Amino acid sequence: MRMTFALLGALALVGCGTSGGGSGSGMSAMNPTYAPTGEAKPKGSLEVVAFKGGYGIDFYEQAAKEFAAKNQGLDVKVDGNPRVWEQLKPKLVAGSPPDLMYPGWGMDHWALVEEGQLMELDKALDSPAYDGQGKWRDTFEESILKLGQKNGKQYVLPYFFNMQGWWYNPDTFAKNGWDVPKTYDELLALCEKIKAKGIAPITFQGKYPYYMIEGMLLPWTQSLGGKQAVDDMQNLVPGAWKSASVLQAAKMIDELRAKGYYQKGAVGLSHTESQTEFLNGKAALIPCGTWLYSEMQKVMPPEAKMQFMLPPAVKDGKGDPTAIQISIEPWMVPKDAKNASAAISFFKFLTSLPKAKEFVEQKATLMAIKGSDQANLPATLVEPAKAFRESKTVWSYIMRQWYPSLETEVENALTSMLNAEITPEQFCDRAEAAAEKVRKDDSIAKHKL
Repeated sequence: MRMTFALLGALALVGCGTSGGGSGSGMSAMNPTYAPTGEAKPKGSLEVVAFKGGYGIDFYEQAAKEFAAKNQGLDVKVDGNPRVWEQLKPKLVAGSPPDLMYPGWGMDHWALVEEGQLMELDKALDSPAYDGQGKWRDTFEESILKLGQKNGKQYVLPYFFNMQGWWYNPDTFAKNGWDVPKTYDELLALCEKIKAKGIAPITFQGKYPYYMIEGMLLPWTQSLGGKQAVDDMQNLVPGAWKSASVLQAAKMIDELRAKGYYQKGAVGLSHTESQTEFLNGKAALIPCGTWLYSEMQKVMPPEAKMQFMLPPAVKDGKGDPTAIQISIEPWMVPKDAKNASAAISFFKFLTSLPKAKEFVEQKATLMAIKGSDQANLPATLVEPAKAFRESKTVWSYIMRQWYPSLETEVENALTSMLNAEITPEQFCDRAEAAAEKVRKDDSIAKHKL
């Protein structure tokens, strides 16, 4: 399960900032820039702190040993835990942060940018790549690198990334002669066939409604109205949450409920409970990101298989049917880093193509480094990698980080609709009312993509 944003408000020292690639205003001029120091080998002490989530920190620890061995005179220390942002807060306040950090999504990195807590990294990106071949920035996938920019300047750097989609068991589909649905109409027809077999067509992580928001509501809004429709929702454009695209997407979610295509009781299931139901063959489809395999591999039945698919698109919609929704896992260098040069050098090593391929193979996730998908891909990454290569549109849902109160109300309203307590129209009314409340609250910093 991805890190939620419930603790974003805990970082009281900062306000909110604007997201990647945006043109937001009001940014402080406090942010220092990284000044390359030539090709001198890094020396001294390097402190790295990383979120210890589903992928652990063992890869970074091993890489630190390798890097230190290559650079005599450099001592690299890697530390981390599942709630690492709580330890980072006082360090940032005191002006004694680590040199390189990956705090996870429990900390609002755009708020850190707004307060000048992070180093601007464009000069570092324009310096040579780890192998000396071209600029470092050119080793990253451009569309993903942009997600770490504000006002055209780079403050956070991507590493691995998650892609949102749906999953199915290819053996079950082949056994029953079912085709993977590419459109919503095909999905409806398939669900009827699955239901006739006594299997729930779709299960979902009902205790965490954002899975449905990111797996159905937003992709179908994009499919119907294009990326602009989703951008308008996140940009708090008046009326965006009541647009025809959002309403139709909500109606599609409700139609699946009305036809009995959701697993009974899914609204009360946690992420692991619903995913276990899927792996045990109790449900044929589940919305989830590309972290699914890593999260569930230890409890997967021997016969279970999973394969990725994009959410079925709406036929003749305005949106790009190849569009993919991703989220990056951002790394950053604090402005008060004692050894910024070593931090940059180490992250260059971590993002070098050989190390990126190693991470893909060991952790079964995609990387933001060009060519890293040419590694020996785990079976669960073949289709996500293909979808990324073929995509013409890459977008990210970051409103959950910007406006937690709005996200909470949208999630609550979606749950009410899934419980048949409100209509799709009422869902849109509640979401728009919550957006209006945020729009009128001057104490909440506003953002623009």
